[in-house]
Amino acid sequence: MTPIILSGGSGSRLWPLSRKLYPKQFLALTGEQTLFQQTLQRLSIEGMQPPVLVANQEHRFIVQEQLEQIDQQAQLLLLEPFGRNTAPAVAMAALQLMAEGRDELMLVLPADHVLDDQQAFRQALALATVAAEKGEMVLFGVPANRPETGYGYIRGKVDEALPDGVARVASFVEKPDALRATEYVKSGDYYWNSGMFLFRASRFLEELKQHDVDIYDTCLLALERSQRKDAEIAIDPATFACCPDNSIDYAVMEKTQRACVVPLTAGWNDVGSWSSIWEVHDKDDAGNVISGDVLLEDSRNCLVHGNGKLVSVLGLDDIVVVETKDATMIAHKDRVQDVKKLVNKLDEQGRSETQNHCAVYRPWGSYDSVDMGGRFQVKHITVKPGAQLSLQMHHHRAEHWIVVSGTARVTCDDREFLLTENQSCYIPMTSVHRLANPGKIPLEIIEVQSGTYLGEDDIERLEDVYGRSDAVAAVAAH
Repeated sequence: MTPIILSGGSGSRLWPLSRKLYPKQFLALTGEQTLFQQTLQRLSIEGMQPPVLVANQEHRFIVQEQLEQIDQQAQLLLLEPFGRNTAPAVAMAALQLMAEGRDELMLVLPADHVLDDQQAFRQALALATVAAEKGEMVLFGVPANRPETGYGYIRGKVDEALPDGVARVASFVEKPDALRATEYVKSGDYYWNSGMFLFRASRFLEELKQHDVDIYDTCLLALERSQRKDAEIAIDPATFACCPDNSIDYAVMEKTQRACVVPLTAGWNDVGSWSSIWEVHDKDDAGNVISGDVLLEDSRNCLVHGNGKLVSVLGLDDIVVVETKDATMIAHKDRVQDVKKLVNKLDEQGRSETQNHCAVYRPWGSYDSVDMGGRFQVKHITVKPGAQLSLQMHHHRAEHWIVVSGTARVTCDDREFLLTENQSCYIPMTSVHRLANPGKIPLEIIEVQSGTYLGEDDIERLEDVYGRSDAVAAVAAH
């Protein structure tokens, strides 16, 4: 059995904490480990192969770093140039397995879900394996125990041809209103659609070819044109752009006659909204969930997330407040499913707050924007031990570097020298330069940029150990 971990989402309903270039699956929202890392950790099961990871090209280095942090490796990293939903993502993985002669069971898991009960998960997986070995398309369904309007529903029916405890899918139901959701819970016949699946690679491709041949054909061609290096496959963008955008549910599961549901009672939560975050956390006596520097007075059932500034809330119930360095979001808990509408509006306006945090992560470390004006910008830069930035130049700005801690090895035109704590240097405009950390502790510097144009596309990258192209340089800092 090979797990296929889908980690290409943007998590827009958890904005402003989740951003497109650092989305929710890579955040530690429910514990010390990120949701992505928790997903990988629960796969320590006998007979389970290392995972195939499907991720956005922009998240490549985040994925690698988070794998290293928990001492795990992927057997393959499929890098999407852009998202095309879950059906193409799983199709690319299935086609690659078949190309290697491996018609294995595929356990498809989103990278951003929470499961509290590992034993219950294993029991459901064992039951699902029996059905999948017989050629069934298994969907893990969470018994609907309360009226939820944010989930899709599945109605099951008894089928004596299936193993005991497995139900044939009678129908799929879109996200209902509150009245219908209440009726579904009372009937006892409905499950929430978890988005987790188990099926054999050949079975999935056979059903996909029958029910959505455009996705099948496009993914087959995209894989043929993709570039592989070691354990990474960069999906061909020109071909993948022609692929229909569709989910596994719409493309296959709602059309196949082989869909069945296995009950999953493992404390599942898709962590898809701020109300979900409120549900999975411990609460105070008034039902509040708080993090950061927060002061509440006469407020109940609120979620308040602070990120540096003092956040005070007085006399409010069922409110979500999320403060980050560059954005604050306030919503009623009943409306948090609509946060995505705010993100869409900000995208229409071309606002950067949906893309990046003030802190931006790169393969060599990170930088945080401290201040900026018309002709200057100040950044706090952290470089990991042994890492280095690209050899580059800027046409419109000069830079001053001040070492806060650690040791910097600086290249500036034909000179190379070391700087230590409290020392500084000047990088003139058009100088070829590089910053590196030769030490064993993180290097921290303050960078002051000055010039007529301070955009991040003012980079001419001359040499880069991370294999980033000039196209990437147009949108990437350093």
